[in-house]
Amino acid sequence: MDETKKAALDRRYARMALIWAENSYCERRKVGALVVKNNMIISDGYNGTPTGFENICEDENNVSKPYVLHAEANAITKLARSSNSSDGATLYVTASPCIECAKLIIQSGIKRVIYTEQYRLTDGVDLLKRAGIEVVYLDLSKEK
Repeated sequence: MDETKKAALDRRYARMALIWAENSYCERRKVGALVVKNNMIISDGYNGTPTGFENICEDENNVSKPYVLHAEANAITKLARSSNSSDGATLYVTASPCIECAKLIIQSGIKRVIYTEQYRLTDGVDLLKRAGIEVVYLDLSKEK
């Protein structure tokens, strides 16, 4: 695939992850993630509570509850319950991965991570790069 088409697809999937983030019940930050392989979405996720829990992410002090799952973790664990493999896939996520999600990404075999919002901590991105995963920050604020 030529680089122009690849860049256009990256922007398209990144915008789709932003839309998917709207499904989150979290108030402080809504994050969406898509796992794409062979130009097909094979998994998706957004940040929120585990299945069966109330859809309230923050406590009375507006602090995220400790059991809230990140969008990347939801997308990767959803793959574990399917017949799809994330080996060689690309993860599109609306916020740069934390270190815990970076470990899951590495172990899942994902080879590219595209994110659209930089978080103040860079340890997750640093770990992904150390593992040889292609990491790209895509600034969608300049999009139409």
